Amino acid sequence: MLQNIIEFKANHQYVDLKEDLPKPIKLNIPEWYKKLQHSATKLTIKGCVPVMDSLTTGYVLSLPQDIMLKNNVLEDNKIISRMIPSVQDTLKTIDLNINVEDVDQTHHRGQVEGSPINKKNLQFPIQKLLNPWTIKTPPGYSCLFVPPLNNEDDRFSIIPAIVNTDTFSLPINFPFIMNGDKYPVLDTTLKRGTPYVQIIPFKRDNWKMKITGTKRTESNKHEVTFLKHSLDILHRYRTKWWNKSSFF
Repeated sequence: MLQNIIEFKANHQYVDLKEDLPKPIKLNIPEWYKKLQHSATKLTIKGCVPVMDSLTTGYVLSLPQDIMLKNNVLEDNKIISRMIPSVQDTLKTIDLNINVEDVDQTHHRGQVEGSPINKKNLQFPIQKLLNPWTIKTPPGYSCLFVPPLNNEDDRFSIIPAIVNTDTFSLPINFPFIMNGDKYPVLDTTLKRGTPYVQIIPFKRDNWKMKITGTKRTESNKHEVTFLKHSLDILHRYRTKWWNKSSFF
């Protein structure tokens, strides 16, 4: 099968560290999924191929350093909300602190006024992870950037977006929000190696929507067929409807 190439480029000193490099997300399967048991007598979500695809499609970027997040924390009689990089010596040596608390790298809340982002982020500023990687895809291909599907950290998440990575030639930075809904006060450390963005390349196409109705007898036939095979629907999906994609 023809393989498309997605290229990740960064400062050679960063690449030479050989740690926390971009990788296929199938190498980052979450522990909760690994621990699940699935068998003919114990059906679980682990037997669902669409869920498995969500965990194995695309590539992943992980934090190359610890980051301390402080939200609504009282320090020195002041309420603070900020991101504080905790830089490893290796990164410090080559000046590759990818995370910032610089005001130029934050977005004020007015930029997303009325959006669900503000509601979840509460009063916290929208901060940004500076990414050292330039991502290049073949002509006509873009990338969807989302928090890791079914493996999102409940303390923070990037804002999903699509970038035309075949023409955009700069590193892609990731604004993120902190989960103020769950953590009105947050004083925590995001550990190095935490996956924070799933990258799904796709081919851009033009589409036209079509809505089609079916006759009642035809609908009944479909319902009977589905019920007849409901017990082995997971097996049938894998063998009849699924086409595997590979990400290396």
